[in-house]
Formats: sequence, C-alpha cells, structure tokens
Amino acid sequence: MGYPGKNHKQYATPKRRFEKTRIEDEKRLVIEYGLRNKREIWKAQSVIRKYRKAARELVALRSAGATHQDEYEKKRDQLMNHLRRYGLVGESADIDNVLALKVEQQLDRRLQTMVCRKGLARSSKQARQFITHGHIAINGRRVTIPSYRVSRSEESELGYYGPSPLTNEVHPERDRIARAGVR
Repeated sequence: MGYPGKNHKQYATPKRRFEKTRIEDEKRLVIEYGLRNKREIWKAQSVIRKYRKAARELVALRSAGATHQDEYEKKRDQLMNHLRRYGLVGESADIDNVLALKVEQQLDRRLQTMVCRKGLARSSKQARQFITHGHIAINGRRVTIPSYRVSRSEESELGYYGPSPLTNEVHPERDRIARAGVR
C-alpha cells in the first residue's frame, strides 16, 4: 500500500505504441475537441472502460439466476441513474447502451466542449483558455478545470463568471464570438 496522499495515474497507456490507426484516431480527437494531449483521451477511455466493466459484471450477475435478482436490479439502477445524471445515456437506455459507449460521448460531456458548443467561445481552444483563465462559471461558481464533467442539471447553469470582463456585452471578444456564431 502506498502513501494515500500521492496521486496515482488515472489512465492506462495503449499496449501497442505505434499502431497507425489508433494514432490517427487520437490525433483527430485531439484536434476536434481541442485537447492538450493524448493523455486526456486515455483518461476518457479509462472512464468508459470502467462503465463497460460494471455493465459486464451486471450481465454476469443477471445470468447467475434468480438468487441474485435483487442485487442485480439495485446495481443496475445505480449505474443507469449515474450515467443518466451525467448525460452519457438516454432515459430509456439499458445495459446494451452502456456496453456501446464511445469515448466521444465522454468527451462531449467535458466543460471545454460544452462552452464551445453553447457559443460562449469561438473554438474549443478558446474555450479551454476562457476556462483556465477563470471566465467560465457553473451556477455562479468559477470552474477552472477544462476536463470537468458537466452533468445534465448543470448544463443550463453554464455561463460567464460574474466579475469576469466577458460578462460585459460590449467586450470586443464577445462581439467576435457573436459574429462567429452568425456565420
């Protein structure tokens, strides 16, 4: 057992370092979502991997028979409610939808992507800059982590931070963002 205050790696690196198709896919995702490096993709893949593992365990528990039926339903409801709360699956989703999750669905729930898609920034790179500089808030509280996972209930609360100069409608960058959205 290690020191509890020490941070541990939250992702697993690819097993094949120089696989051409994987490298091209990762490069496309880095550009599309404005990520800093491929490590952010690997973290998202690890989160999806954990959800899929939980779903496979549920399938195994369901096939175990009627003796574990109550435990299966309880764990299934917990997993599905968690995934619905974060917007990774729809309201009528089942275990098969969890097994079919893609890394893009996880990346779509990042604060950086939400800021860009909501029109608070011109690009995902600018959204990342606004977040790290403290111009973005959720429910009035400043959030400075671009990889923050936004839940469904927080989507409508996304906006500029109160003391930020970007809250002023005549700010030149707000004008550029509005013109970029009109095109």
